[in-house]
Parts: sequence; C-alpha cells; structure tokens
Amino acid sequence: MFSLTVADHVMIAHSFRGEEFGPAQRVHGATFVVEAEFRAPALDAANLLVDIAAARVELRKILDGFDYNNLDTLPVFAGKNTTTEFLCLHVHGELCAALKDGRLGDGGKKVEAVKVLLRESPLAWAAYEAAVG
Repeated sequence: MFSLTVADHVMIAHSFRGEEFGPAQRVHGATFVVEAEFRAPALDAANLLVDIAAARVELRKILDGFDYNNLDTLPVFAGKNTTTEFLCLHVHGELCAALKDGRLGDGGKKVEAVKVLLRESPLAWAAYEAAVG
C-alpha cells in the first residue's frame, strides 16, 4: 500500500456543551496541525498516488472554511461539539468528496482510504481513518 501525506494548520475558537468538558465549556482557542494521508494499492500511469499540489490546495480549501473562526457560529457545525475527533471526521468527508470529484488528479480515483490527523499539541492528537466511499 502506498501513502502520501500533506499537512497544514488552522487556528479556531470554540466551546463545548456538557459537564464532561469542564472549563472547555467556555469559549477557548486551539491551533491544530492537520495531516491528511491518502492510501492506494497502486500508482497512476505517471507513478503518482495523488497530485500532491492538488492535495495541498484541497486541504487548504477545506480548512479555509473554518480557519480563524469561532466554530460555534458556523452553520456547518451548528449543534455539534467540535472536538478534535469530530473535526477529523469533517475534514475526512470533505477530502473524500474531493477525491470522488476528481480534484486530486486521476490517481485519486485509486485511493482506497484516507486518514486525517489533527495535532492539538506535541502531546495530544486524534485521527480518523476510513475507506473512501
């Protein structure tokens, strides 16, 4: 299995609902390093897994949808606790849509799985990995 990873970062504000979140129920900020890993069993005719430049552009477009925003105010996240794990799922879904639409090049059609990892700090991170589909 081949893999290719691109990365970027976002800065957000948000709050959580639920006693289990303690002080994080108040509005607070976070900076995440976001890694997107694409996996495929074969390369395309040009020996690419995906177009790396297109993958970086698509990841940035997705992140631009919430970078430097209070997630509590965005309709796409209305009523959701935007935990690190949940944001991984969100980015994963958007990347899979980009793959299906052909926005990551012809090789993207062979991608079988995507893993999205968000690093909150050097000591804590979360990831979501699933098949494209």
